[in-house]
Amino acid sequence: MKRLAFIFATLLLGTVIAVSGQNLSAAQQANLTASLALDSAAMQLRSADNQLLLAPSTDNRKVPTRPADPSKLPETNPLHWYDMEWAGWNVHPVNLPTQVGDGAIGKKIIMIVHGDHPWTTACILGAKKVADAYHMEFKAWSPNWVKDVQDQMIDQAINERPDMILLIPLDAKGAVQQARKINQAGIPLHIFNTLPDAAALNYALGWTGPDDFGQFRLLARAWADELHRRNPGASSIGVAYVQHAPGGSPFFARSYGPISELSTYAPDIKTLAMASPTPATFDANTTMQLVSDWLTKYGKELKGICASDDSAQSLGIFQALEKAGRKDVVVVAAGNSKQGMDLVKDGKLFAITYQTAEGDGALAVKYAADWFDGKKMPPRMNLAQHIITIKDVANFYPPQW
Repeated sequence: MKRLAFIFATLLLGTVIAVSGQNLSAAQQANLTASLALDSAAMQLRSADNQLLLAPSTDNRKVPTRPADPSKLPETNPLHWYDMEWAGWNVHPVNLPTQVGDGAIGKKIIMIVHGDHPWTTACILGAKKVADAYHMEFKAWSPNWVKDVQDQMIDQAINERPDMILLIPLDAKGAVQQARKINQAGIPLHIFNTLPDAAALNYALGWTGPDDFGQFRLLARAWADELHRRNPGASSIGVAYVQHAPGGSPFFARSYGPISELSTYAPDIKTLAMASPTPATFDANTTMQLVSDWLTKYGKELKGICASDDSAQSLGIFQALEKAGRKDVVVVAAGNSKQGMDLVKDGKLFAITYQTAEGDGALAVKYAADWFDGKKMPPRMNLAQHIITIKDVANFYPPQW
């Protein structure tokens, strides 16, 4: 099995070049040569937190063998989530556009994100840094969390005939139809950030983004260790999950990822509740009400909360905990916003994931640039993984968002 980190580092260093650029015109060859010369500077770009914008992946997990039917396994079994967690490694490419390999300079990219959010603003900023480094034309559009609007934007992007479309799918299953439509239009597609249904990736060049399942498996272990430290000798420890927007891969990865990890790592940790706050998923007030209801229902039995967002959701969680006079609940979350890192620094949030927003957008555009430059690209590339605690949170200031 190939190691993801090796693939990522190798590609970003530009050591694997496809042969697609062998029959280029003189002008195309000159553009390719000039584009490849920009690689070194692009790799030195920094995000707002002074981390490398294109840091190599730290994920060295081997891709496991797919079960015959993952859906027949219980949800507490990590392999039940195989087609989502390992999406991209077992693709069957359909009608992919020909890779010319004539350089990234001058190419037109349209990025369609999922919705308006401070994270998204930082993601687009990181994408634009790389697009600017390669002198590419770059547009970013947001449907503000409405799939029908995203579908309309895809139609609009197809009509503009860009050199590539970058897409964060709002719905994992709906992404299949979106990807097929772009593919049938003959426009190269790259999917990033949230993992779609595996079938969608058959129509895309590849996928980049955070390994949410992998990150939350790491987070779950750190969370379990702290829960055990604070509750020595307890026969059972109750926890709850504030979930992401339903439909996308973070909804599953940020709850069922830790649940399935804890089923073997810490089986004494029991899930009491899990829900996505309604009507606003990323709203402090609705999260506060949800958690307040849990605190009333479960009382001291509730010892831990895992949130899919370290900003609004985490603020709502701590508002509820403070109203209830509870300081014994161990809270972890996806990160890493300023609000989340401030909560870690203040000793409230125990741990968050390093969820580089700028790096997410940057990696998607770098994948596009490398493809335009004729490099042989893997079907999937993950962002670097890290769990931030009070011990090292200072290293990630100033925050990206």
